[in-house]
Amino acid sequence: MIDKHTSPLMILAFRTRTIIVRMNLGLLVGLFLISLAGCSEKASTDLLPPIPQVEVITVTARTVPDEPEFIGQTEAFRPVEIRSQVAGIINKIYFTEGRNVKKGDKLYLIDPVPFRAIYLSSEARVAQAKARLVQVKQDLARVRPLLEQQAVSKKDVDDAVAEVLGTEATLRAAQNDLIKAKFDLDNTLISAPVNGRIDRSRFYEGQLISAQTTLLTTIDQLDPMYVNVNIPESYLLRRRRELAEAKVQRPDIFKLHGVMTFSDGSVYPEEGILDFAATTLRSETGTLQGRFKFPNPEGGFSPGKSYFYPGQFVKIRLKGYIRPNAILIPQRAVQQSPAGSFVYVINENEAVVFRSVKASAWYGKEWLIEDGLHVGERVIVAGFHRIQPGVQVEAVPYQDEKTLDPNVYPEEITQKSP
Repeated sequence: MIDKHTSPLMILAFRTRTIIVRMNLGLLVGLFLISLAGCSEKASTDLLPPIPQVEVITVTARTVPDEPEFIGQTEAFRPVEIRSQVAGIINKIYFTEGRNVKKGDKLYLIDPVPFRAIYLSSEARVAQAKARLVQVKQDLARVRPLLEQQAVSKKDVDDAVAEVLGTEATLRAAQNDLIKAKFDLDNTLISAPVNGRIDRSRFYEGQLISAQTTLLTTIDQLDPMYVNVNIPESYLLRRRRELAEAKVQRPDIFKLHGVMTFSDGSVYPEEGILDFAATTLRSETGTLQGRFKFPNPEGGFSPGKSYFYPGQFVKIRLKGYIRPNAILIPQRAVQQSPAGSFVYVINENEAVVFRSVKASAWYGKEWLIEDGLHVGERVIVAGFHRIQPGVQVEAVPYQDEKTLDPNVYPEEITQKSP
């Protein structure tokens, strides 16, 4: 503090110190402003976004199998109905229900006593007619020479000839009756006509059955086996169009094969072959029935060792069609919108372009693109959250999901296919 008692020397020192402090303060403020301006320049530079990096694939064309799937139902190769040829009382049942039987195995015995009696009676009538025929032939042989000697009349000879012819007819009738009686007697024992697995019996010992109308049981011949599939009319029309446009190729229709998958996802080791296609569509369902024949070596195994049964619902994958010049891209490259499927492609200016496509079928982890893409174009597969149409990007080759770093595009790795 300066007062009237302060000396001039002290006043000069105080003023000098004040000037130095003010100069230092000004210098510090200047340096602060310069530093602030430099930081501002650096911050403005850092605000410029980098060019987004995306992973792409280049569209190529290749030949791939075209293997649609249909729902099918299994059917026995020969479901044989067992009926009796004669009416009578069931005397004995030889088989065990639900087991395998072989051709010629005894199944039922119809009481044979009345049929044996009829057979023996018919056999006696045949013997009687044969004896009578011998007699009338001898009579004819005796009267013919007597006619030349005029010892008998012409009428006597004619009567002898007629007697021979009548006896021959009686013999033939008796022989036919014998054949019928033998047929009935033989059919009192009912045997298995095929190898297969026999169902439960509908009739048992002591029950009366009718000839030819009564169903006793059934035998399912299980080797081979049939699988019937119903093919929609829309599929048939699309296939015809694709064949005409050379989009797909196939061999003769009856050289098409089928791969069967059971309800638990297991695949049957044997392939079937298409052996029948219906000639008309079923009006109630709009489908055409096709039939595949599968070998079934286990069909002769005992029950419980084979799990290929008639009546199962299975999936049949059709093999034989091929699709040349097919365009396939990873499923994760195809996005969905209310207007349909679309992808992002990169044009010659390295900019993103929105492109609508027609994605028709899955091939493993890839979509089949029928329209919208051309060979040589680049499609974005990863990095969608960084882009929008018109933005320039840096394209790098696509890495498969197995090698993709989950920290780069975590939201896309968990994305589900539609």
